[in-house]
Amino acid sequence: MKDTNNYDITSYNTFGIKAFCRRFVEFDSLEELRLILTTLTAGDAPLLILGGGSNLLLTGDYSGTVLHSAIKGISVDSMQESVLLRVGSGETWDDVVRLCVDNGWYGAENLSFIPGEVGASAVQNIGAYGVEAKDIIYKVEAVEIGTGQEVSFTNEDCAYSYRQSRFKGEWRDKYVITYVTYRLKRTFCPQIDYGNIRLELEKRGFYEPTAAQLRDVIIGIRKEKLPDPDVEGNAGSFFMNPVVPRAKYDELSGLYPEMPHYRVDAEYEKIPAGWLIECCGWRGKSLGRAGVHSRQALVLVNRGGADGKEIMRLCDMIRNDVRNKFGIEIYPEVNIK
Repeated sequence: MKDTNNYDITSYNTFGIKAFCRRFVEFDSLEELRLILTTLTAGDAPLLILGGGSNLLLTGDYSGTVLHSAIKGISVDSMQESVLLRVGSGETWDDVVRLCVDNGWYGAENLSFIPGEVGASAVQNIGAYGVEAKDIIYKVEAVEIGTGQEVSFTNEDCAYSYRQSRFKGEWRDKYVITYVTYRLKRTFCPQIDYGNIRLELEKRGFYEPTAAQLRDVIIGIRKEKLPDPDVEGNAGSFFMNPVVPRAKYDELSGLYPEMPHYRVDAEYEKIPAGWLIECCGWRGKSLGRAGVHSRQALVLVNRGGADGKEIMRLCDMIRNDVRNKFGIEIYPEVNIK
């Protein structure tokens, strides 16, 4: 267990924002977590439950206590058509995806190379290329901060939707996730009709891809589109793709027939926020030490030495331009503190 005051959390946010927290506590077991919770007082507030910091923007030093899970461990419960994979919340997400692909457990391959830790997958409902964590989450185990009581939630309990869960809403700062159990299939049913996945597969001659080939292609696409946080600080996709009513989509498609879109259901369409931002002329542009990535307008970057307030100024200007041009609100996907 680590328990330190005035702790540098620069390495715990992939934007590379220089920041300190008043208290930093790291635990690597359920027992340590429950012990830590008994020591918390009103003076430790506010709490920030932090994973790898890949979906976080710090706008200054954090005046409260950071809780970080280092709970490791993976166990497998095999069934005839599927497996249940129980994973510690401190495990690296992509290590879990690689393990699944290597062992013939399917359903997570489209989520390859997403940064962060397992606990965040259940909070954020991470997603990419037509697949979301909710599609494979079976159960979430947690500890209630106020009581130290162990609790368990089903997928349905968590009320997952696009980049949302009850952990981001009514349960925010109420629970610390300790384990997530995923249900993976033994039969491979590739999801390749999203974005340019099929095209990239065919370029490599993978017309009936294996899960390993699909994973490799998705990793290649992500590396091509997204900057390395060790080189240029970022949190991946900064904005959520807006979901708009059919009438709004029809209005915009008449003005912009080339506009990409993805059908949600009979009443709603999803429009890529990156396309909207690029149409406003922001791709590759900078505002001081903050900027928009040159290959993917959905990604805001730290050009070097930027603080969180600079990133937020850029965010606000982009949102304003998209609102004025398209009449659509786009919202940050990242957790802003």
